[in-house]
Amino acid sequence: MAVHNASGDAANTAVRAFLTKVGEHYLGRSYNTGSGKGKEDWMRIKNTVFKNKCAYCDTETESLQIEHLVKFNRTECGLHHPGNTVPVCKPCNKTRKNEQKKDLNWQDHLRAVCRETKTETSYDRKYKKIISHIKKEEYPNLTKDEKNTIKVVCKRLYENIKNEVESSLELY
Repeated sequence: MAVHNASGDAANTAVRAFLTKVGEHYLGRSYNTGSGKGKEDWMRIKNTVFKNKCAYCDTETESLQIEHLVKFNRTECGLHHPGNTVPVCKPCNKTRKNEQKKDLNWQDHLRAVCRETKTETSYDRKYKKIISHIKKEEYPNLTKDEKNTIKVVCKRLYENIKNEVESSLELY
């Protein structure tokens, strides 16, 4: 598979860096899941809270991935924060869309997984477990103004970085 780095890739990286910093602001420290306290948090969430199982389908696997419940992108502006991350298997980490081609939120994604795996009766149990996790990890309950401000900053950051990368070619 060929790799093509576009100006949008740099812009998306900048948005994720900003959302990480905002998440760390509310957490009061770094949430680097690769080392230190952030890694300890992630391992606790994965191994103890979710018992090495996918939060959506209950599959037990060593290769669980981080899923941001509120998407970690410029559209949904989910923060990189322990209360917004759950372990999922690779198949469940694929974005699902509705009939209007919009990404499903995590609740509808969970409902779709439960339907596909014929575990619809476990939806309520999994939903409650995730909600409990969000609350226990104290994911910030942002005000409407805070959410709007984050969205505006993400949109401007994305557009500015993308434009800067493209205009840099003219300088070259």
